[in-house]
Amino acid sequence: MFIISLTYKVTIENVERHIPEHNSFLQKYYDSGLFIASGRKEPRTGGVIICKASSKNEVERIIKEDPFHIQQVADYDIIEFIPTKYNEDFKIFIEN
Repeated sequence: MFIISLTYKVTIENVERHIPEHNSFLQKYYDSGLFIASGRKEPRTGGVIICKASSKNEVERIIKEDPFHIQQVADYDIIEFIPTKYNEDFKIFIEN
């Protein structure tokens, strides 16, 4: 499992111009089952995506499709982790 942390590198006005395309990108990976949760950071300096991918290489490939990456709106930090303790409701994401 991976945490993808986005940090904006442009003004929030420039970020907002690309949100519709970014949301379509997110939906594609929610539909595929790879994205579990996402949202913006507070304060609004970027966002976070929780992703269930098979490898860091797969995450890097996915990121290359993000309009925020294509338009150089954000930098990305990828953190891999292995859930060992979690709420029972989260189990479906761990076992599949």
